[in-house]
Amino acid sequence: MRLVSFAKTTGQGFGVIKNDGIVDLTGRTRYSSLRALIAAGGLEEAAKIAAASEPDVALEGTHLLPPIPDPGKIICVGLNYHAHVAETGRKLTEKPALFNRFAESQIGHLQPMIKPRESDQLDYEGELAIVIGKAGRRISEQDALGYVAGYACYNDGSVRDWQYHTTQFLPGKNFNGTGAFGPWLVSSDEIPDPSALRLTTRLNGNVMQTATVDMMITSIAAQIAYISTFTTLEPGDVIVTGTPGGVGSKRTPPLFMKAGDVIEVEIDRIGILRNTVANER
Repeated sequence: MRLVSFAKTTGQGFGVIKNDGIVDLTGRTRYSSLRALIAAGGLEEAAKIAAASEPDVALEGTHLLPPIPDPGKIICVGLNYHAHVAETGRKLTEKPALFNRFAESQIGHLQPMIKPRESDQLDYEGELAIVIGKAGRRISEQDALGYVAGYACYNDGSVRDWQYHTTQFLPGKNFNGTGAFGPWLVSSDEIPDPSALRLTTRLNGNVMQTATVDMMITSIAAQIAYISTFTTLEPGDVIVTGTPGGVGSKRTPPLFMKAGDVIEVEIDRIGILRNTVANER
């Protein structure tokens, strides 16, 4: 099941993609958002409604939002592929490197990825995102995948000079419009083994990054176990699981995104997250 959040004239909607349209669940359930639906354990209900309904709006032309526009937490994992660790020249840490994103920095599929006025160093980072489906603390690795509601593509757009002002990544990871999330959320029942997924990032049609999820240093299950040790993971929380090697800032010469560029993150069994880069107005 592919789930989306989208803009409506009356506010935000959410629903299930069926054929070439969206079955709008906003008025068919008691839930106010996709996050609320997930928190209430409503995915099975959503599937039943979608199966019995015709689409309400066409997918093409609909303004898609990040699948979860209002996550309580967005936790990103850095330096999680050996090739990326090597190209950065950093040392491999015993535990995963983590940083936060804010919800306000996110955009959806086909929405402009914004290059800020303060920098010409906007870089791409194709990643797999997971959305938590139920609350948990000190989750075991064995049980971890059972806490996942679904999977999506993510482009952790990074403003490199601001990222490296200090050893803390936060400023370079939170400029408005730099975190692309989508194109939709694929429910976890359709992806029983996320380690088999292949991720590919393309800039203007040229492959920049490619890797399989099983190449991660810290697996998805281990990420969930580690993070849930120090904080309770709640339904709708997002974990962005790390980028492979091939980022633009570590190429010779460096290759940063500019206005008019088209950046795509494709993951098997999920789809293609596509965004065009635009200068900040």
